[in-house]
Amino acid sequence: MIAVQSLTRHFGSIKAVDNISFTVDKGEILGFLGPNGAGKSTTMKMITTFLPPTSGTATVGGFDVIAQPLEARAKIGYLPESSPSYRDMNVFDFLMFAAEVRGYDGDERLNRVKKIMETCNLKEVAYQQIDTLSKGFRQRVGFAQAFLHDPEYLILDEPTDGLDPNQKQEVRNLIKQMGREKCIILSTHILEEVEAVCSRAIIIGEGKIVADSSPEELRSRSKLHGAITLELIGVDVKDALAGLEKVQFVDRVTDLTPSAEEGGSEKNGKKVIRLRLYPMSGKSIAHETASFVHQKNWQVDGFTVEKGDLNEVFYNLTKGGVAR
Repeated sequence: MIAVQSLTRHFGSIKAVDNISFTVDKGEILGFLGPNGAGKSTTMKMITTFLPPTSGTATVGGFDVIAQPLEARAKIGYLPESSPSYRDMNVFDFLMFAAEVRGYDGDERLNRVKKIMETCNLKEVAYQQIDTLSKGFRQRVGFAQAFLHDPEYLILDEPTDGLDPNQKQEVRNLIKQMGREKCIILSTHILEEVEAVCSRAIIIGEGKIVADSSPEELRSRSKLHGAITLELIGVDVKDALAGLEKVQFVDRVTDLTPSAEEGGSEKNGKKVIRLRLYPMSGKSIAHETASFVHQKNWQVDGFTVEKGDLNEVFYNLTKGGVAR
């Protein structure tokens, strides 16, 4: 377990991290989420013993990061925001060097390097100079050095920043694979990252924890959660609005139909209208809406139950608003 207890860090008069506490268990992938400057990287550096806290502490596998920093470091695989490597070395030599620094020698050193190169798909560039690699491959090298000693705890700071979509997917698959057996903290400001790989998310704003929950629960705080986006063919907008506003548990209905200039569509010569129904707090309106549309015998082109907008929740929590 990683346990963070009242962790605080000042830089002069600036309080970068403000009395935060949380725990992360084995088999859990925690997304540590916040805007730039919120205190994410500072927190990661304190947990990994690279930066001393002003007050508070953290333990990694039972070892205190202040009183027992070497023991704590031995338990951690750390990928900082800028992936570390000696770029004038080739991949194989760099990983052999990293294994030696970790205390491995002989056959064990070689076997660990071969194994991690296979895990991180680096065999094809084993003897290529790191400086000539694409950013995606350089990030894989960073992962390899972090995973080399098979650590129980992984701290990953912005692991997919700057990668293309294919590279991001490869890295996310690797994190999910590792997350089955390890305790992982993934620091990011990318919301889709959290939704893609994390079982839990902490949102930090101005150095304080403002939310700690699953991505699904956070989405449920969105005003869009449970809303229905409805597309109808050949139905008059005014008639549809008047009727749908009377459906049980519907709070309000808005017209999202684009004009012809905005790219409005037609099917079989009939206009397609697009409406959004918002439920009353705590209510579901999918069944009632579907029943009403069926009774009216309206032709449906789309019926979507919205999961909620994590971007909206994130913005409200980190900009002083209230996510509902």
